[in-house]
Amino acid sequence: MTTYTRSGIPLKPVYGPEDTKNLDYQKNLNSPGTFPYTRGRSAKTAGAWIQRELSGEGEPSRSNEQLKYLIDKGQMGVDVIGDSPTMALLDPDHPLALNTLGTQGVSLCCLQDYRELFKDLPLDRISVSSSVPPAFALAGLYLAAKEYGFAPNRLRGSVLQTPFYAEDCGYAMHLPFSLRLRMAGDCIEFCAKEMPKFHSFVEDTYFFSEAGLNAVEEMALGFIEIRHIVRQLLKRGVDIDSFAPRIAILVNCSMDFFEEIAKIRATRRLFAGMMKAEFGAKDPRSLAVVITSHTSGLSLTAQQPFNNIVRGAIQAASLAIAGVQAMEISAFDEAYRTPSPESHLVGLRTQQVVHLESNIAAVQDPLGGSYFIESLTDEMEKRIVDLIEDIESKGDPATLSEKGWFKKFFENSMVRYHQQIGKGELARVGLNVHQIPDHEDTLLKEISEGKIEPYRERAEKIKEYKRNRDLNQMKAVLHDLFQISKSENENILPAIITATKAGATMGEIAGVLRQAYNHPYDPHGLIESPVEKEFE
Repeated sequence: MTTYTRSGIPLKPVYGPEDTKNLDYQKNLNSPGTFPYTRGRSAKTAGAWIQRELSGEGEPSRSNEQLKYLIDKGQMGVDVIGDSPTMALLDPDHPLALNTLGTQGVSLCCLQDYRELFKDLPLDRISVSSSVPPAFALAGLYLAAKEYGFAPNRLRGSVLQTPFYAEDCGYAMHLPFSLRLRMAGDCIEFCAKEMPKFHSFVEDTYFFSEAGLNAVEEMALGFIEIRHIVRQLLKRGVDIDSFAPRIAILVNCSMDFFEEIAKIRATRRLFAGMMKAEFGAKDPRSLAVVITSHTSGLSLTAQQPFNNIVRGAIQAASLAIAGVQAMEISAFDEAYRTPSPESHLVGLRTQQVVHLESNIAAVQDPLGGSYFIESLTDEMEKRIVDLIEDIESKGDPATLSEKGWFKKFFENSMVRYHQQIGKGELARVGLNVHQIPDHEDTLLKEISEGKIEPYRERAEKIKEYKRNRDLNQMKAVLHDLFQISKSENENILPAIITATKAGATMGEIAGVLRQAYNHPYDPHGLIESPVEKEFE
């Protein structure tokens, strides 16, 4: 009986020289830190990757405590995710926000929130990454860091750019595609000048691959989005080497141990070739992409949550062998809640044990030259390229996105994944194999099932905040933002920063941007714009 990887690649029982007979070491592999970077982006021994855990819960001051707790336990950077309203660009006082405030991430909407979130954090020593909508995350970090005495051009960290797929399998922000694409380009162009150490162009293949995509589909869609954004920036006249060194890819990591290693190696090689041949990049840093990863939440189960600790360790080892630059392990209680302090610590300690006790990081690309790994890397690369060509043959990716082609793609992937689980084609210990009765399934359940109540008091705080602002100043900056947004030749981000500094909230800024693109201020039709009606 033939065994297949998650991407459908058939595996042989044994691999040998015949499986790598066409391998050219200089062309296909080369030394780490050397084109095509298959074996790693740096010639130095891998050493420690940035070890962090995704965080965010309740109001900003609560999340600030979380971040300090993790830094105290040895975390090297922070990564913040917003609650559902924040990710959907809804202020806490929006009628649809009340029952989810702070329950799936931190509630953020104004500059004061970012002041509280980053208070007393060593922003000069840690990287600050964010899964919050990028333009607003950048504006908040930029302003708060300056107030706390940290120069923006020294900040390290990242934001995620997801203009193609955010509306189809993430949080619906109800921004038109052309605006999402423009905002991505504006963020990248702004940071290339003002925040040169910051990764403002992180291709997030993690979030859409959690729709049930396999590794080939994940990277094919990722490269389609990267190429389109790069082409748009080049059309603006932005030099490829001014921003390409700060491109990173946040990949998923499933339980298919060797396929994930091969995926990352193939991704480095494909990226280097694309940047050199297609876009003419000259700076070696533009060819050597940064790879970070968040381990798959989809691979975890609510049943027997202690098994999730084992899954996280296996995924962490896979990523360490592949040579990623940063890593986050999905918490063992992810099926139930945002991470508890206990699960946060287990995730961080898992990384630290893998790093300090296994010697995995002592050698670059330790599986390089393996008949199996090289054959699998080649096959992954081929299948990724074939799928890219197949999708692009159907039309311009931007047009496909606007017409809902990718939405259907994700829906089909979800159905396929759940059918595979249901039929037992994908084994999940505790879920569809080796189940135990509920009354025996008690280990870590008390921690995992601890409920987080909505922070409904946030809504009243934001209402009070809005009442106490200088409304005339706030309306003036929103009017300026509206006018700038109507002009496609201007960068929106400085105006978003100015509006944030003047007291405008994320929801208000997003609404005015919609109005500038002839869309309703509130896509749900429940609140009115605080500025002129003629904006509609």
